[in-house]
Amino acid sequence: MARLLLILALVATVFWVYTIVDCAVQSPSRHRGVSKPAWMAIVILLPVLGGILWFLIGRGRAAKPVVRRAPDDDPEFLGRMTPSARAEQDERIRRLEEELAQLDSEADDPVPPTKKTDPGTTPGDGTTGPGDDDTRGSRGAVG
Repeated sequence: MARLLLILALVATVFWVYTIVDCAVQSPSRHRGVSKPAWMAIVILLPVLGGILWFLIGRGRAAKPVVRRAPDDDPEFLGRMTPSARAEQDERIRRLEEELAQLDSEADDPVPPTKKTDPGTTPGDGTTGPGDDDTRGSRGAVG
């Protein structure tokens, strides 16, 4: 009989500690009935009975996670759009895709554009034409 009481006391203590930890870790939005500090007091002051009350009454179910979607993936948002707004959006997407394709084709061009020089100079002699203003009027400064 003493062994049975010892085992029951051990099980009750483990249940009590588990209930305290479970109550403490739950977010306040999942506590039903009373506030989180009140549930903590109930669970601590009424070891087994408080734990049973916590699991039957106080512990709320986990809410379904809120799925965040981009507006163009949300069927509800798409249903509210007018046909003209959808056509404008499609046109905007088409233009952006054209611009991206144009930028991609420019990036794929392996030959860099050649620099125009003054007719009085020869390429590679170190002189530049009168239109080149890399130094911006400063002596020896490159800017």
